[in-house]
Amino acid sequence: MSEEQAHANLAVPAFRTEKVPKTQTQNGHGTVWRFGGADKAAKASTVTLRGVIYMLFDNCIKDVKKTILPLGHGDPSVYPCFRTSIEAEDAVVNVLRSGKSNSYCPGAGILPARRAVADYLNGDLPNKLTPDDIFLTAGCNQGIELVFESLARPNANILLPRPGFPHYDARAVYSGLEIRKFDLLPDREWEIDLEGVEAVADENTVAIVVINPNNPCGNVYSHDHLQKVAETARKLGIMVITDEVYDKTIFGDNPFVPMAKFASIVPVLTLGGISKGWVVPGWKIGWIALNDPEGVFESTKVAQSIKQSLDITPDPSTIIQAALPEILEKVDKNFFAKKNKILKHNVDLVCDRLKDIPCVVCPKKPESCTYLLTKLELSLLDNIKDDIDFCVKLAREENLVFLPGETLGLKNWMRITIGVEAHMLEDALERLKGFCTRHTKKTVTETESPSSVENE
Repeated sequence: MSEEQAHANLAVPAFRTEKVPKTQTQNGHGTVWRFGGADKAAKASTVTLRGVIYMLFDNCIKDVKKTILPLGHGDPSVYPCFRTSIEAEDAVVNVLRSGKSNSYCPGAGILPARRAVADYLNGDLPNKLTPDDIFLTAGCNQGIELVFESLARPNANILLPRPGFPHYDARAVYSGLEIRKFDLLPDREWEIDLEGVEAVADENTVAIVVINPNNPCGNVYSHDHLQKVAETARKLGIMVITDEVYDKTIFGDNPFVPMAKFASIVPVLTLGGISKGWVVPGWKIGWIALNDPEGVFESTKVAQSIKQSLDITPDPSTIIQAALPEILEKVDKNFFAKKNKILKHNVDLVCDRLKDIPCVVCPKKPESCTYLLTKLELSLLDNIKDDIDFCVKLAREENLVFLPGETLGLKNWMRITIGVEAHMLEDALERLKGFCTRHTKKTVTETESPSSVENE
């Protein structure tokens, strides 16, 4: 597979048109067409990654004579070194060939799959989940959508991290939830600013979102810090929504601690799936797990609202649901170890090469996920206004696409995708170095002409 083929699903927008939109409102019979497109999604779509990525691809130029390197967003599944495990593939093939899973399924998902997810999550949790606590979704993103729709009510607000995953912002806007941001602190290994959380919350706050392992920062929160988060949420009377989709993508020393360990302190709603850990985002299977030994989700009707939302939304594929027990139980641990070893190698490679590029700094090596956050030292550069300007000019001059930090809520930072082939990162860093060298401010000595020096 060529690089162009591998990137096709990743880089090309679903549709493009050069046609000038028509403004016809008459139907030819003397009456006006009485329908029109709704604009409910217009504001929400402005905070998604896709719009920024497409804009950057539009700034890439054929005349540069370099292959486009799409390192602004992540889908490792398109690269051979990240192919999913044979056990996972066999599980799907066996179900498909059995002919027993071609039917519709219950809104919450089929029982064997929900039981398998409960078993997968339980581990050493003090309060065990049952299949009734599990709802299957078409990927983790649908889980976000269902939960936000279930929590939306007049004047409600939700606490989201900065930097964060933009899909949360988009769905909050779409659902009518007011967004209030709390900071993740780079000088404290991206811990949550709990004082900031208390400062922005009020009587209309319904939940706090915790992403752990963290996308985009790549940190893994400690047991003590998560306990403090739980205690803060209880004090505020809000639930914790924890996104743990990267729980199988950890390559650092800090162990993963599920937020559900603190469900006796505060109700915890866990979002997860196999898209990241098993590297199969196209299979679209995820889950919502209600960790709630005190029954708060039932008494507040959150559980009921989620069930009702599931009844009016598309189900994940019955075939993938039926394969899920084998996928969760039988995949060789060596698969995860191999994948995470590649990611760690890529992180080390990028951090090592960045030592020669002073204007791009990585304050902390990530230990999870598939991204690396860097800070732009714009004071060292000429004619670069901010991170958007940096990334646009980089795309135009080098056909290299990184994600500007402003998209994640972090002005003058930049995110580099590491879930790609190592040779792509090597090429990307050479291009980045050349770009930064061309745009580095010249010193007085460098700008003096040879003749002026001779005349002194």
